[in-house]
Amino acid sequence: MAESAEGSAGTGAGRAPARGARAGRDSARRGLVRAGLGFLLRRPRTLAALAGWSALEAAHTFALGFALARALDDGFLAGHPATGLAWLSVAALGLLVGAWGTARVHRQVAQLTEPLRDELVRRVVGRGLHEAVTAVGTPGRAAGEASGTGVVSRLTHQVEIARDSFAGLVMVSRSFLFTLAGAVLGLVALAPVLLLVVVPPLLAGLAVFAGTLRPLARRQRDFLVADEELAREVGTTVRALRDVAACGAQESVRRRVERRVTAERRAADALARWGVARALALGIGGRLPVVLLLVLTPWLLRQGVSAGALAGALTYLTQSLLPALQSLVHGLGGAGARLAVVIGRLREGAPDSGGPAPRTPTPGSRTPTPRTPDPRTPSGPEVPALELRGVTFAYGPGAAPVLTGLDLTVPAGGRLAVVGPSGAGKSTLALLVAGLLRPSAGEIRVHGQPAVPGRLRAAEQLAGQRVLIPQESYVFTGSLRENLCCLLPESSAPPPGAVLLDAVEAVGARALVRQLGGLDGWVDPVALSAGERQQLALARAYLSPAPLVVLDEASSHLDPAAEEMAEYAFIRRGGALVVIAHRISSALRAELILVLDGERTCCGTHAQLLESSALYRDLAAGWAPQSRV
Repeated sequence: MAESAEGSAGTGAGRAPARGARAGRDSARRGLVRAGLGFLLRRPRTLAALAGWSALEAAHTFALGFALARALDDGFLAGHPATGLAWLSVAALGLLVGAWGTARVHRQVAQLTEPLRDELVRRVVGRGLHEAVTAVGTPGRAAGEASGTGVVSRLTHQVEIARDSFAGLVMVSRSFLFTLAGAVLGLVALAPVLLLVVVPPLLAGLAVFAGTLRPLARRQRDFLVADEELAREVGTTVRALRDVAACGAQESVRRRVERRVTAERRAADALARWGVARALALGIGGRLPVVLLLVLTPWLLRQGVSAGALAGALTYLTQSLLPALQSLVHGLGGAGARLAVVIGRLREGAPDSGGPAPRTPTPGSRTPTPRTPDPRTPSGPEVPALELRGVTFAYGPGAAPVLTGLDLTVPAGGRLAVVGPSGAGKSTLALLVAGLLRPSAGEIRVHGQPAVPGRLRAAEQLAGQRVLIPQESYVFTGSLRENLCCLLPESSAPPPGAVLLDAVEAVGARALVRQLGGLDGWVDPVALSAGERQQLALARAYLSPAPLVVLDEASSHLDPAAEEMAEYAFIRRGGALVVIAHRISSALRAELILVLDGERTCCGTHAQLLESSALYRDLAAGWAPQSRV
């Protein structure tokens, strides 16, 4: 009984937020309707002009069926072809008048849509600039300024979507109403009894569509949101592919993307199911009257309806009412839903408005916690941190090998610098060690395990044993704390702020932290320089518990003093360090130096290589000793 009561309480608690969310959406929808009506009512002259030109456009609808009926009854069927041609000329004139009215209608629609666009842009820009200004002098100042810029750049794009959707909605709604009025007047003029055949199924079709409009719009919104979330997730994943593979996070990222794909597929399926309502409404309101008109032709003829009137009614149905109904159904179901979604976000400041408050989940967005290396992984002094045995690698079967038969051992806690000319294979070696590339021959082991394990579980375990920081460092949109902790797992307590600050202090990034407004400041990758992104990535690697760190020119955008500070920070941190050096000064801070020089590749200390490697002597010739920190 206790379990049952507890379960019921949990279910009720789950329903309450759902009811609250629905109530919030309903309130927002009512607010949108009121705002829209208020916007239109403030422009009575434009509405009156739009109605007048629309009525002129509807004259074409009236003239088309009525003139055709008179051309048949009074002209061709009565043996007066001249009269028939005259009535057809009236239909042609109505077509010209309707085209003129349509051109004027577009001008009036522009008089509505452009003020809407201007008003939305003013609100968006004002809100974005307000957020940027209020961020000055507060934590997250730089993040706030970047966030305000992001609000303006992203939401002005949504303003254009809102303008186009609103224009389409006005056009299809107005066209249907005035086309319906013109057709009904024409049917009354031809034979009022025709209304009994046309109007009831038309009203039934509209009722079916009206009844399904809200759930259809909701499904359309769900699909649009799911599509945006999938695009955001895929974009983030693509930008982070190298880091994902280096950290062994392929499976978790795959699951996250798969969830987004599944959510969009379900939203698309639900939208398609409700889309059947569109076809049903069109069938009842637009096509059923045509069938009824043909089936009831004998009865209508007995009621005194002429052949011309029947032809005119058929023309009204097929050439006017059915196309107008199709435009209305698809316009309200598509553009109407998009307009409601976009306007709602512009008014309410939705999560993708670019502001820092509603932070969208990104890789590492959940509060991470530190991890310790798997105790089952051999990592004692007797197990080298890195071993290469006869490693050969070529980019393709016919390509010349970049590395040939390379043997290398880096002891646990050892420091290796890799130097060589451009194209010698330095970054290739880093990718091989990180497991992003598989050697053509030979074996690479990290703490006794294969660098490219065959099993997923082994890959996840190995991910905690190494970390690669590439030259183009990956930084994602989110808080500074999230960026620093994204390589940490979720199995233990989050690191205190003092630990994070010690890490950024160690790699020389304290000034950047102050610039961003502290650990909770917002990070915009576009607003950071390449050197600032490298500092964040170095601090992230410093916090990682991985006992093997590979820096692939990870400080190339820093000055020599900052680079030296960062490298000594990793030396003091402990563990093994492999530095792909772009300055020869990095080699002086290493215990071993690997010189990649094709067949003359060799490894040793600085003194040994000065004796044995001509290339190393050339590289070291222009180097001047730097003071150590």
